[in-house]
Amino acid sequence: MTYLINELAELGWTSFYTSQMQAQIPDGMIPVRVMQVHRGHLVVAGAGREQTIPPFHDDDGDPAGTATVGDWLLLDAASGKPCRLLARRNLFKRRAPGTGREIQLIGANIDTLFIVSSCNQDFNPSRLERYLALARQEGVTPVIVLSKADLTERPQDFAEAARLAPGLLVETMDTRKSDDVACLSGWCGHGQTIALVGSSGVGKSTLINSLIGNQLIDTAEIREQDGKGRHTTTARVLHRLPSGGWLLDTPGMRELQLSGAGDGIGEVFADLEALARQCRFSDCSHDSEPGCAVRHAIASGRIAPKRLANWRKLRAEDARNAESLAERRHRQRDFSKMVRQSMDAKRRSRRE
Repeated sequence: MTYLINELAELGWTSFYTSQMQAQIPDGMIPVRVMQVHRGHLVVAGAGREQTIPPFHDDDGDPAGTATVGDWLLLDAASGKPCRLLARRNLFKRRAPGTGREIQLIGANIDTLFIVSSCNQDFNPSRLERYLALARQEGVTPVIVLSKADLTERPQDFAEAARLAPGLLVETMDTRKSDDVACLSGWCGHGQTIALVGSSGVGKSTLINSLIGNQLIDTAEIREQDGKGRHTTTARVLHRLPSGGWLLDTPGMRELQLSGAGDGIGEVFADLEALARQCRFSDCSHDSEPGCAVRHAIASGRIAPKRLANWRKLRAEDARNAESLAERRHRQRDFSKMVRQSMDAKRRSRRE
């Protein structure tokens, strides 16, 4: 893929990044955006420039200091090597799948998040709540895209998606039809960055092809027995849209563990958070305590029991993962301190 641009604004550069350099780019430095992330290299682009560079990491050992797709870097003009990772407007991340505690970076500096779910067996409101919490945490506008509308004769069965959060934007479509997809154009303007998330086989690749206007991404058929599919994306890539925007595709994420998303969870479950503040006891567990406003709302039918269960689950998961992350950072700081002390001791011994 070739990225031919004349001005940084075409890539999404704004005053937010200029302000980090005292209103001007330092001499000898070239700003570039990370357009592709592969296992062993990055593809970056700037005004009149495109090149491949090694993965970039800050020196402090924080996993969030690793450059990911959507990031802005400063390159040394002479050597072409990356020197600095600019501060982000937002960062999407998750706990990596499996039993480890590593954090996996998804993408940075996103304007809008298209959350794709299909109108078949894959439709899962609980999974959508996770994606919504991710978007709300980072201050990014979420739009739920219900794909494969052609597979159902009862689209009203999926209206639950619009009730997951106040003011939530939901678009139902057959992603193969350009007329259906046109309703998303308002979020795809010049320099805007849109990320696509959703589990494997929900039609993300088809949606990308429709937005881009050609068969850029391979697609795969869904399995009839469970409505799921094989995801065809293996790297994180920014695709240019005819409207001037940038579309981030990510490998399918059927497992999404949240970490550090407490504020986002609070926004998605704002109704429960407000009710909890009305409980008689400030530490109410919403089980059997007297004067529990949450249990009263469930008994009266205003809140579904499943919603309370999901709220509890995401809160507990986020707290557990955030605590593990804090412990790991503490160990990293201790290790870095030990290394510095050892080096200082060696330098003193040489002087003596």
